[in-house]
Amino acid sequence: MRRIFIWTGAGLGLVVVVLLLAVWALGQWTGSDGFRQRVEREATVALGVPVTLSRVAVEVFPLPAVALEGLNIQAKPALTLARVEARPVWSALLMGRLAVSTLIVREAVLPQTTIVLLGARMQDPARKPGAPGPDDEATDLSWLPRKILLDDVTWIGAQGRSSTVQAELALDEDGWPAVATVAVLRGALEGAKAELQREAENATAWNLKVDVGGGTLQGPLKLTLPEPGAQARDLVFEGTLETRGVEVSALTAPSRTLTGRLDASTTLSARINPKAGAASVTDALRTQTRFTVKDAVLQGVDLAKAVATVGLSRGGSTALDTLAGQVRTRGQLVELTNLVASSGVLAATGEVTVAPSKALSGRVRVDVTRGAGGDVVGVPLVVGGTVDDPSVSLSRSALLGAAIGTALMPGVGTGAGANLGDRLGEGLKDLFGK
Repeated sequence: MRRIFIWTGAGLGLVVVVLLLAVWALGQWTGSDGFRQRVEREATVALGVPVTLSRVAVEVFPLPAVALEGLNIQAKPALTLARVEARPVWSALLMGRLAVSTLIVREAVLPQTTIVLLGARMQDPARKPGAPGPDDEATDLSWLPRKILLDDVTWIGAQGRSSTVQAELALDEDGWPAVATVAVLRGALEGAKAELQREAENATAWNLKVDVGGGTLQGPLKLTLPEPGAQARDLVFEGTLETRGVEVSALTAPSRTLTGRLDASTTLSARINPKAGAASVTDALRTQTRFTVKDAVLQGVDLAKAVATVGLSRGGSTALDTLAGQVRTRGQLVELTNLVASSGVLAATGEVTVAPSKALSGRVRVDVTRGAGGDVVGVPLVVGGTVDDPSVSLSRSALLGAAIGTALMPGVGTGAGANLGDRLGEGLKDLFGK
């Protein structure tokens, strides 16, 4: 019996030594310049842009992992990652199948435009679409890592706004998120914290809660998968969110065009092709929001001054007792309708569109009560400029009417003439223009 223990111990020791030697040899091979350059060449061919690496490493402690360090994808703008670490599922690896247990990304800069570009390049144009089968199911996410950690990762949006986050995502066995937490360290939405929790096992439904700007945004999100054998393969996304007591400028920072406490009810919907790129998912999203802002202050525009001067107004501010309306988004296009604002003797209504470039366009009507008799002077104004530098001015037709009104009846006639000119301009656009 003693001899059996001795031989067993010797055998196990030999196995351990062989494994350690294998890991050491693998580390020496992957750490060589030749191996690193081979990885660079193959990645460059796959992505279509130069790729450089500082180091490829196989590590045993504290946990076995394969790591890439100093990864630089030299697109415009560049995508950089200080370290990407993958910890494999060793039981699957011993069976000849690669599966990642944990993926860790540290100190990365991820521009949205570059990711969209690389995603488009990696799609195989020679691949012919066919009926999806069990091995080609776009909603099969079981190959994803069970856990993803993001450490000091910066996301740069298409408009240049950046956010640096610390995040952790845990996936269930079917590949769908079980729980996710995100903390914004720097940049847009700095200080915000979000948590996503799956409702139940095998359900593609989650509850989202975000703490931001001194308030909360929360509600359920749901993804409906296509029925087996159905011709339509789109995923249907739906959600409802309630916003309570959020400082508006915290959502738009560094811009502070509007300040105040936001309460809103939002519905979200989208039909998503799971094989399409990230840009198509963004374009597919539709939202409808009813909102009110308490203690609102509009920066960059003095509406009372715009009425008094009946002309271009830039700069100043407008304090509002009431601001409410509806917001509709289609992709990156934003439309504000049924706007109602009031402050003392001033009241305004109108509609404004925000283009993806942040350019503003729209029309508002501002009514101001003047004098002891309570006469109301109303002036139609055209909204222009950008989100960060808004402006209001009379349309050309309203400007002509204001000039005529001033000549006939100074004071009150200015506003009345502007209204008349605006109505005439709507009917005679070919003559007066917008």
